[in-house]
Amino acid sequence: MTEENNELTLLLKELVDRVKQLEYTVFSADNVLMKSGLVVTNSPTPSINTNTNGVPNADTLAKMEWTEVDDLVRKLTGDI
Repeated sequence: MTEENNELTLLLKELVDRVKQLEYTVFSADNVLMKSGLVVTNSPTPSINTNTNGVPNADTLAKMEWTEVDDLVRKLTGDI
């Protein structure tokens, strides 16, 4: 059992070393992939639209007339 653990530890260490070497190669300033723009270190951050169901935020609701709120509730429940 100890030999298996040692072999597994050595294998993991070798894999980590290879990943570090690949990262160094890919992100090196002299790398052709970096110069060509195929590899980027800063990627765009995706945005999430949280207002997909048409419900206005609390500030908008506070400024609405009661008739507008009634219409909104009817629309959301499918009465209109």
